[in-house]
Amino acid sequence: MMCGRRSAALAAVLMLAVAAPAWAGRALVRAVDSVGMTVSDMDRSVRFFTDVLTFEPVSDVELAGEQYEHLEGVFGLRMRVVRLRLGDEAIELTEYLAPRGRPIPPDARSNDRSFQHMAIIVSDIDRAYRRLRERRVEHVSAGPQRLPDWNAKAGGIRAFYFKDPDGHPLEILQFPPGKGDPRWQRPTARLFLGIDHTAIVTGDTDASLGFYRDLLGLEVKGESENYGTEQEHLNGVFGARLRITALRAERGPGIELLEYLAPRDGRPMPSDERANDVAHWQTRLVGRDGDAAGSLGKARAPLVSPGAVALPGRELGFAKGFLVRDPDGHVLEIVEAR
Repeated sequence: MMCGRRSAALAAVLMLAVAAPAWAGRALVRAVDSVGMTVSDMDRSVRFFTDVLTFEPVSDVELAGEQYEHLEGVFGLRMRVVRLRLGDEAIELTEYLAPRGRPIPPDARSNDRSFQHMAIIVSDIDRAYRRLRERRVEHVSAGPQRLPDWNAKAGGIRAFYFKDPDGHPLEILQFPPGKGDPRWQRPTARLFLGIDHTAIVTGDTDASLGFYRDLLGLEVKGESENYGTEQEHLNGVFGARLRITALRAERGPGIELLEYLAPRDGRPMPSDERANDVAHWQTRLVGRDGDAAGSLGKARAPLVSPGAVALPGRELGFAKGFLVRDPDGHVLEIVEAR
């Protein structure tokens, strides 16, 4: 029997297929604001991101109350939220002081549908890798990989997967000349430059496009099929063959869909995953108008929040927002413009 969350997600996609003309030409979101993750020890995580990856602090707040419980779908919460910046992009770390959630499963794999990472662009991947080795980060990849030249879309890209102290997968990536956003090619003395995208594993690219492209209004910017020993050793998955689809809003980092065409044994998102679990990620999108929750509700997208939640203050940088799950269970936080 299919779990309730998966059934709801598929129902949302089917509903969208019927209602697609209602959304035609009207993107619900206009920007990707930040990438968020839950951490178990905020001080340790802040040291890692600032000392190792050279992020800079932006804000540090502690929050509790009924509105935040409704927003996050966690009863009785008290959370510390730290916003960090690297170049033009931002991340948001959340530690749940109460209630504590579960750690990341030690056997989590890159092809599980709970997988999400963010790609940090570097100016020199060999120097960046040496820095990570000096700090004794945990590897996912065997080492930096160069994607082969036969792959017209990805050939020459060099990348390496590793983990933060909690086990969240991260990537450093260097584009060759002529690939990626031109700003990543500008001469600079900095090593870690910014966040190009966050990537999520999907079980069905077409179903995910029904959500991200047809409903939210993100645009497809590129597609490729990656395989071979380099891809296998990058992801740490033997026999990996991926369909990759790059999406972008008007502003902010991209969202990349990773569908494992092989192997197909990735585990689904746990049906009881919650925001206080350390495996939790949520990507913040800025809505184009104040009725994104209503539009998603009409499309029967599975909301985590009971609807758009008005917050008592602007400590998080927005006054109203809500959480919603995509067809695979990945969480998006959609907020009204600042």
